[in-house]
Amino acid sequence: MTDPLPDPALGEPFLLTPGPLTTSAEVKRAMLRDWGSWDGDFRAMTADLRRRLLEIAGDRGDCECVPMQGSGSYCVEAMLGSFVPRDGKVLVLANGAYGLRAAKTMGYLGRAFTLIDKGDYLPPRGTEVAAALAQDPAITHVLAIHCETSSGILNPLEEIAEATARAGRKLLVDSMSAFGALPLDMSGMPVEAFVSSANKCIEGVPGFGFVICRRDALIAAKGNSHSLSLDVHAQWETMEATGQWRFTPPTHAVAAFVEALKAHATEGGAPARLARYTRNRDVMVAGMRALGFETLLDDAWLSPIIVTFFCPADPAFDFNRFYEAMKGRGFIIYPGKLTVADSFRIGCIGQMDAAVMRRVVDAAAAALSEMGVTSATPPAAALATRATLAA
Repeated sequence: MTDPLPDPALGEPFLLTPGPLTTSAEVKRAMLRDWGSWDGDFRAMTADLRRRLLEIAGDRGDCECVPMQGSGSYCVEAMLGSFVPRDGKVLVLANGAYGLRAAKTMGYLGRAFTLIDKGDYLPPRGTEVAAALAQDPAITHVLAIHCETSSGILNPLEEIAEATARAGRKLLVDSMSAFGALPLDMSGMPVEAFVSSANKCIEGVPGFGFVICRRDALIAAKGNSHSLSLDVHAQWETMEATGQWRFTPPTHAVAAFVEALKAHATEGGAPARLARYTRNRDVMVAGMRALGFETLLDDAWLSPIIVTFFCPADPAFDFNRFYEAMKGRGFIIYPGKLTVADSFRIGCIGQMDAAVMRRVVDAAAAALSEMGVTSATPPAAALATRATLAA
């Protein structure tokens, strides 16, 4: 990172979230110019970002990148609606809110699906996928969440992909919070398509996402989509023919993203970004545990993207007060999204390094002191539930 980090004294806190996240000065500056969506310079920018993303994904010439307007959920719906034929059936793997949202999306699409729901603590395993596929030959596709950010769990994508391929089915991946840092190599992993978003590990700003997919699967997807706006094949066909987006593109977000892609390459690509995020996580988790906080997950499943902590049992602890105390010290944290226990989340991605994460821990210690919290230990019931469900 070469830019000055955000300065809370100037009113810009660090965003400890899974996106939107803290961006660099160059990314922000890129949004100061207006672009014509039909102009040759903007079309060249779109072509450049498509090429760069395919390089990160390990394309060997058989893949396509299709940017899509909207948030990550728009892109997940676009992928499901475009790549799953109307008579197809999806095995949805869920262990948090985003897997469950994908299942809900299938319901809106009116397409068949079945669900493996692992709750908040555990990942779906390859053996479970293999068993489900063996029992139901009607399943055509498997949908996996790469990193489930409602809990911070990192799912074992490689073994899920292997089980899916061995059964002759096709894998779709929601890699919203993972791509650009965690490995997802289309040259070596049997994935039909995956989606991610501009405002995650590439460190751009919100406004669009993208689908990276096998070209033959994209060609076969023609006519599948339930939606005019979310038709991945139609978007690709227009971009190939004209270089333009079909409908008004988020021009400023695209310009910012190209700068973010350049910085990603300069830093050393996905391996270097993963290393920085992993250091961020390790420093922050060690510091929070030293204060008495407990993570939702065992170390084996902790992602370097975002970490969920149980709220303390101490009656003096109130999350809203803790949130405001952290914000007042320059850090925006994230509420929990669990159904079984009160929790909160701290993100590890964005323009932050280990030194910033040490400041996060110091801010948490000061916030606890300010609130009069003497122990950050979670309720015994939360720990007992974790032990039972993780067994």
